[in-house]
Amino acid sequence: MSRLFQPLVQRGVTFRNRLAVSPMCQYSARDGLPDDWHLVHLGSRAVGGAATVIAEATAVSPEGRISPADTGLWNESQTNAWMRINRFIAEQGAVPAVQLAHAGRKASTDAPWRGGGAVGPEDGGWTPVAPSAVAFDERSPVPEALDAAGIEQVVEDFAAATRRALDAGFQMVEIHAAHGYLLHEFLSPLSNRRTDRYGGDFEHRIRLLLEVVDAVRTAWPERLPLWLRISATDWVDGGWDIEQSLALAGRLKDRGVDLVDVSSGGSVPNAKIPLQPGYQVPFACRIRREAGIATGAVGLLTDPAQVERIVADGEADMVLLARELLRDPYFPRRAAHTLGAGITTPPQYGRAW
Repeated sequence: MSRLFQPLVQRGVTFRNRLAVSPMCQYSARDGLPDDWHLVHLGSRAVGGAATVIAEATAVSPEGRISPADTGLWNESQTNAWMRINRFIAEQGAVPAVQLAHAGRKASTDAPWRGGGAVGPEDGGWTPVAPSAVAFDERSPVPEALDAAGIEQVVEDFAAATRRALDAGFQMVEIHAAHGYLLHEFLSPLSNRRTDRYGGDFEHRIRLLLEVVDAVRTAWPERLPLWLRISATDWVDGGWDIEQSLALAGRLKDRGVDLVDVSSGGSVPNAKIPLQPGYQVPFACRIRREAGIATGAVGLLTDPAQVERIVADGEADMVLLARELLRDPYFPRRAAHTLGAGITTPPQYGRAW
């Protein structure tokens, strides 16, 4: 029997299989509001058979957006706009989920298909914030270093967005602490040059993330799972690495994190990343086995047999797919057919399956 299509129970939520839609920014919102594009994009992947559909990196504050076209959860209008999307996802048997994020120094940029460059205030942009006044690269603006009040506000923004996520009908929240965005910026010594209680040694660099985790877990019901995405390594000497990721992961389970979604990179532009199918899976495997916490594997995973092995061999508990689900929203159905597993089909599509 396929392990990939066995359910996973976390707290009061049952994921119908081990395939998740990874958060993927669509750069298609106005004023942080998801619209018909998001309904069709996310809803079609729920119809396609995924266990959970995680909405794109959704900003906890206006300045936390990667671009002016990102979705948000900082006001009631956004909460209401997410409701119908989540209702549809849940009706298809998938768990509606959201990745809560703050872009930090990588904020206020344009959509990738328009070059992804910095967007200035004259075009609706803003001055990014970060742990330190260090730009991401030579074409990025120098961010404003957060002061104590700014850090406190970040924690509150995550908590407030979590409460709105519950009102909007999300059933799982993932905290985004990867890919060079704000929480990852505090973790990595490459971007965190602070000398106060939020910078310097490992204990100080993880402080903000742990404060955010505690605030989100307090605001999020005990019956609902909480995930956390990290970059296991910066792929640069002197940066954040797998050993620090293991040390961090060992503290997360007791703080109410149910799964670590293991990605990598994004902290600096010049990292040499050995891109190949499954290149990040060993990180998820080590964290699962050595830190004793459930993990999700992600990154260039496209083959049903490969994905089955990851779960069957105990390398990860969930597999998150991104680009493959852009190419084929019905990958879970195709994988079930390939692996000889059963999968529920909407009656409207029954004649095809």
